[in-house]
This record gives sequence, structure tokens and C-alpha cells, in this order.
Amino acid sequence: MSDTIASLEAQLGQGTKVYQKLQQDFTNAVEARQRLDAQKAENEAVKKEFATLLPTNQVFKLVGPVLFKQDQSEAKGNVDNRLELINNEIKRVETQISDVEGKLESKKMELVHIQTLLQQKAQADAGGAPGAAKQIQGVLSAAV
Repeated sequence: MSDTIASLEAQLGQGTKVYQKLQQDFTNAVEARQRLDAQKAENEAVKKEFATLLPTNQVFKLVGPVLFKQDQSEAKGNVDNRLELINNEIKRVETQISDVEGKLESKKMELVHIQTLLQQKAQADAGGAPGAAKQIQGVLSAAV
């Protein structure tokens, strides 16, 4: 096996590891986005419920096994703050998802390119075309 093929195979192996890590990062980001969506829906339901309250209604907060009376405006403010934080976190995670998608696509194209070079080199070695090997080496150098 020539040095070029071994080098391409090593690049392919390393690239595959990076691609798999990027896939895991993508999965984690999507799961985080789903959790945030669930939290957002829950807080929006609470906010909707608060909108139906009269000023004379009492609001209680569950802390451990105990219910504590809470000021209605404070409770509404807490829910609004939570929604704002959740929305900001959703934006951050969506940006992360977009970045990882871009990196995945780039790495995928790089891996396809390396596989193509490997196939060409293998065909050139099998066919005994010395000019093709030099051409592939030039393409490899330009890609790296």
C-alpha cells in the first residue's frame, strides 16, 4: 500500500471520528431545544392561567412539601422572567444547531472528497497510471 493511500485512509478515519462527534453534538443540541420547548409551553400555560385571575385571588408557590403564599404580581413577574430566559436560551441553542449543521455538512463534503481521492488513487495504482497519482497528490495537497 502506498503512503498516499495510507495517508488518505488516516484522514478518512480522523474525519469520521470528528463527524461522529459533530453528530452527537447535534443530537444533544436538538434534545436541549426540545426540553426548552417543553419548559416554554409549561410557562406559557401558567401565564395564561394567571391572566384569568382576579386581583383578589391568592397565589401559592410550592417549595418542597410546603405551599407558601406569594404576591400575584411577583408570581406573574417570575413567569415573565422565566419565559424571557427560556426564549433567549432557545435562540442560543438554535444558533448552536445551525453552526453544528454547517460543520456537519462541511465535514461530510470533506469525507466524500477523501473517499473519491482514495478510489481514484486505488484505480490509478491498479491501472498503473503514474500521471494520475501525481494529479491526486496535487488535489490532496490543495484540499489540506
